[in-house]
Amino acid sequence: MIRSRLTAQRLAFLFLLGCFFFNYPLLSVFNRSGDFFGMPPLYAWLMGSWLALIVQMAWVVESRKD
Repeated sequence: MIRSRLTAQRLAFLFLLGCFFFNYPLLSVFNRSGDFFGMPPLYAWLMGSWLALIVQMAWVVESRKD
């Protein structure tokens, strides 16, 4: 019971973190001209933060199965 509640809290935090990552004020910081691994910084930020959120969610869900 406590374990599932902790998992739900962690997933809720990751949801809020995702809302913060994809919100306009933070996205405007990366909306610049330039090149980062062959792509614009905004696209690199979107793909990198999306990947980080997926990895963190998988870690939270899989760590529950101890």
